[in-house]
Amino acid sequence: MKTILSIQSHVAYGHVGNAAAVFPLQRMGFEVIPVHTVQFSNHTGYGSWTGQVFDAAHIRDVLRGVEERGALAKIDALLTGYLGSPAMAEVILEVKAKLPAHAIWTCDPVMGDVGRGFFVHADIPAFFRDHAAKQAQVMTPNQFELEYLSGHSIKTLDDAKAACRILHERGTKIVLVTSLIHADTGPGMIEMLASEKGGAVHHVATPMLPLDPAPNGAGDATAALFTGHILNGLPVTDALTRTAHGIFAIFEATQKSGGRELSLIAAQDSYT
Repeated sequence: MKTILSIQSHVAYGHVGNAAAVFPLQRMGFEVIPVHTVQFSNHTGYGSWTGQVFDAAHIRDVLRGVEERGALAKIDALLTGYLGSPAMAEVILEVKAKLPAHAIWTCDPVMGDVGRGFFVHADIPAFFRDHAAKQAQVMTPNQFELEYLSGHSIKTLDDAKAACRILHERGTKIVLVTSLIHADTGPGMIEMLASEKGGAVHHVATPMLPLDPAPNGAGDATAALFTGHILNGLPVTDALTRTAHGIFAIFEATQKSGGRELSLIAAQDSYT
């Protein structure tokens, strides 16, 4: 059984960060070691929440205990998402250096979105661009994040492909672009694109369901599903297709529920 170390935020109620990533990976058959960078009552989209942000010393201490159990030597993949501070970024690089050589790093470079702009510490975007892109085997930016990482405006599908090539030149082997909308995207549709360094580019379109408000945590679940499929040895094109299927099933179940939290449990049969 393969093991994934997932370092992300966590909420008690709802599904974002580790609360969106861990169960899908477990349902796919992976052992998951979750390390929570924050623990909140609920995601911040509600406007109010309780809980704490954990500092870098706390995370280092947790990871030290995990290492003392011999678990870091058994890690097959590292999954990271929202980083609250530059110090947390340093912790990620430290633990990455301790993992086996075969372990892949999937970095979800959470930093902003179209219409919102950046919503992270001012030093975090540069970390993703200048450090993570060189070391992560897989990156899963949304369209806004890919434009920043590549310095390339995305208006067409070819623009998106060119932006991915820039990340490949920095070192990233696989780029999964989420929430992609370009000039040729069909009305009422949304796309994902997966690009392989030195290889093919694949993209898939699914209907954009009318969810209002849009549920938080979809990017976290997407990165988790894609990581699981890649770790299972699927070709990138198949990993993309299965990830898109899984996420769309989650959205369908969420729409049916009438709630604003991702219906991860109801959609679990779609993950494999």
